[in-house]
Amino acid sequence: MLRLALALALAAGSLPALAMNPAISKADPVSQTAPSAAATVPALPAPAAIATPDTAPLAAQLAILQKAKDAPTSPSLVKTVLQRAISLLGTPYRWGGSSPESGFDCSGLVGYVFRTIGIDLPRVSRAMADEGTKVASRDALAEGDLVFFGKRGHIDHVGIYVGEGKFVHAPRTGRDVTVSSLTSGYWAQKYLEARRLATGS
Repeated sequence: MLRLALALALAAGSLPALAMNPAISKADPVSQTAPSAAATVPALPAPAAIATPDTAPLAAQLAILQKAKDAPTSPSLVKTVLQRAISLLGTPYRWGGSSPESGFDCSGLVGYVFRTIGIDLPRVSRAMADEGTKVASRDALAEGDLVFFGKRGHIDHVGIYVGEGKFVHAPRTGRDVTVSSLTSGYWAQKYLEARRLATGS
């Protein structure tokens, strides 16, 4: 009997220790971000920053596009293009996709946005690079210009310039339609040229 009482007392004494370290629930974001003070495993170093497309919060992306859309110098059709782009942020990437329902690849997104203002573009990015007029330099970019990317002079990606060194695009599998930087990082290195379509008012 004494042994049973002793075993129960030891078991009861271990319960608080278990309660102090509850399992982290997926539904509890605070627990995921705040490590337990009782943790004994040393924290791993933060992953190194990689020069990849921007991962700015959706609210920040919306603010960038809204500011460009509201700029008094933007022609009315450009404002419409930017408004369409705002509405598509967060749409999943899908290779070959060309609608909000199915998702977008890069040229599918650009083609869809410009069709809404009556401009039909070729289906693939390298063919889109033959449309409109070439923009002289990166410094001469204006809202609504098509920006092209690739390697060794071969175009393999396209987006829509939204001003302030940013562009909207469908990056790749696993990423949604997003806003990325054209002035630093991965896409700045991949930039090849830009074209301006007839979107003046």
